[in-house]
Parts: sequence; structure tokens; C-alpha cells
Amino acid sequence: MTHNGDIPSRPSRRGFLAGAAGGLAAAGAGFAAGAATPTPPADLPTAPADTEPFWGPHQGGILTAPQSHSYFAAFDLHAKKREDVTDLLRRWTAAAARLANGLTAAALELDPTAPEKDSGEALGLKPARLTVTFGFGPGLFEKDGKDRYGLAARRPAALAELPRFNGDQLQPDRSGGDLSVQACADDPQVAFHAVRQLARLAYGVADIRWAQTGFSADLGAKQTPRNLMGFKDGTGNPDINDAKAVNRLIWVGDEGPDWMRGGSYLVTRRIRIALEHWDRMKLGFQEQTIGRHKYSGAPIGLKDEYATLPLDATDKDGNPVIAENAHVRLAAAASNDGAQVLRRGYSYNDGVNFTAERRPPWRQGMAYDAGLFFICYQRDPRTGFVKIFERMAKFDMLNQFVTHTGTGLFACPAGAADGAFIGHRLFESV
Repeated sequence: MTHNGDIPSRPSRRGFLAGAAGGLAAAGAGFAAGAATPTPPADLPTAPADTEPFWGPHQGGILTAPQSHSYFAAFDLHAKKREDVTDLLRRWTAAAARLANGLTAAALELDPTAPEKDSGEALGLKPARLTVTFGFGPGLFEKDGKDRYGLAARRPAALAELPRFNGDQLQPDRSGGDLSVQACADDPQVAFHAVRQLARLAYGVADIRWAQTGFSADLGAKQTPRNLMGFKDGTGNPDINDAKAVNRLIWVGDEGPDWMRGGSYLVTRRIRIALEHWDRMKLGFQEQTIGRHKYSGAPIGLKDEYATLPLDATDKDGNPVIAENAHVRLAAAASNDGAQVLRRGYSYNDGVNFTAERRPPWRQGMAYDAGLFFICYQRDPRTGFVKIFERMAKFDMLNQFVTHTGTGLFACPAGAADGAFIGHRLFESV
């Protein structure tokens, strides 16, 4: 079964496109002659097998097994009235549910005089486990000192602006946003197609502020993917099969507010990695910097990737086996009073930058614009990401190779039942 929405699933993509072209030509001729517009094909009766559920108590794309591609976009709202925002969220929810189930963004209409309901670049493609996750930024509640939509009193305390961390070189055109959309799929075109359709639906109401693509090696559910430094990324994540841990660390509970219960807070960080210099470092230095063996992923001195970090272990000279400023030590729950986040990041590669003047710290003339688009979910960013990263920003040995160039904070509300829309509890409470 193919990702063709309202088009019969049996013909090949090439055959369909040829037939569609002929059908549209005939429709145009018929319209000119006053003939009736052809009736579009019916929706597919059942979803393909490679789909992830959209409706439910929690949004997809959080606990979902990570897909291999991501397209993240932050939007600025220009709507004048709250009703315009709710109408957008209704359209977005309906379209996302269809896209996740292998359909087009809306039922197609073979009317050559009307705008297309779907741009069509995903016709013939499978759903590829597409998930679409929505978030609300601080600007939805208050922006430039204005309560634009009467929602300021409903802003969660946990949605406080992130502090500025040591070493931040944040760019406004890679940070912030009033709304966020993350589409993840095992096909990059499917992920981009989803965001593109939502952007089309937002015309006149919201515009994309910034966007970031990402990719991750598909190693199967039992293997941890590697980042561009060659190390396994996400080994220390909480166990998403442990319901108690998930409720304690990821889902918002009774502390609320009510409309956020069952939701989670999303932090994004665009982290450029100086790969051109990391690649020149000796293997031993790389491993000491991270605190794990590169190939096995095990903590220094051990063989099992999932072994408990030996934070108290010392060598024959009394020095810590895992350095005091090693990345994994500073990030570990044991070093942060039990604080944990669910990492769901993706590598990115936006090409190569050539600089006319050689700039510090490395004074290179060429640099990859590549690194990690860090994404994490947590019950409260103040006791999650902020608590963990404040020390890392000051002391992490990895800081000599990384620069944080973008950031975002979004409240991702609970999921929705069929017929409702994402965030409906927020707007119904006003």
C-alpha cells in the first residue's frame, strides 16, 4: 500500500502520475465545455501497516521508536484573534492525522480551477512511520509584552525562558518560535512533505521562522545510533518501557496546568561540532572526552554498553577512570540528583562554510556546518535539561569542539481523541 491518500493503491506511482495528468487534462477540457468536474477517488479504507498511531492520550514522536529522518520547523504567529489560532490547530490536527495514516493532507478534488489540497510529492510513497508532534512556544502566551490571544494566565511556569548558558552563540534565526512542528519518518521526503503541507495550511496565520533537517542511522530497535563524532548517542536514556520512569521523567502530571497533563516539554539545541578538528584527535583522547569506549559504547574500562557508569572507579594513580569533566559524567543522572531527559536528537549536515578570515577558536578557513540537532523531552525543563546542562556548559571537556547556535523551548500538550485537536484543553479553558 502506498502513501497516496485518496488515490487507489494498486497502480504504480508512474502509472498513477501519467493517469492523473491525463485526467486533469480531460477535466480541463470538460470544464471549458461546461462538463461536470469528475468525482475524486475515495479515501483508502484502511491504514498501511507501516504507520504510527496519531490519536491517543499522548502525542506520537515522543516515545515512538526513533525514525531515521526528521524535519523540524518553528513558526511565528501573525494571527490577530485567538479563533484564528484554534482554526489553524484544527486544520493542522486533521491534516497530520491523515498524513500519519498514509493519506494526503486533505481529500483530493479534481478541480483545475481550485488550489490543490496536497502538493503531491509524497504520492506513491509509504507512510514510513510518520509522526507529527506539535509544541507551543512562550510567544503563544505572551510576546513583546502583549497577551495577544488571552492565554498569558494559562502559561505553565515550566515554560520559562531558558537561561543563557556559558559558550552560547545563539542565532535569532535559528531560535525561538510560537509553535513547533516535528515530523519524523523513515523517508526524508515523507517528513518534509508533512511540514510542507502544514506550512501551506498556515498561510496568512503563521510563517516558518526556522527549520532544521536531521538524520540518524537505522540500526534497529536494539542498537543505539551513532552521532557524527562516531560515538553511540542515547545509551543513558530512561527506559521507555518502564511506565513509572516515564511518568516520573517525561509526562506532565498533577502539577499541571490541567491542559498540559499527559504532555511533555521539548528543548531543542542546534549544536555545531568542529568535526574537522575532532577527526584529528587520537582515539584515546576522544574516549576520555566522552567517557566511553568509541566502538563498544561501554563506559571506560568496561565492555557492556549498558553497564552502570563506574563514577567512583580510579586508576592505579588514584585518578578517576572517567574524568571529572568527561561528557557522560556531567550528564549522568547520578551526577545531577537523578535528573534525566529523553534524548531524541538527530545529526545534521548543512554543508561547508568557507571563511575569508580565519576565526577563533580554531582559526580554520573551512568548517563543516554539521553536528547534532539535540532534542529532549522531559516533565519539567527546569529540573531536567536546565539542571543538567548548567554544569555541562561550564565544565564539559567536549565544549572545546561544540558550539550551540540555536535553541527552542516548547510545551507539547497531550494527544487528542479523534474529532478533537491538539491543544484543545488549553483553548477550551479560556
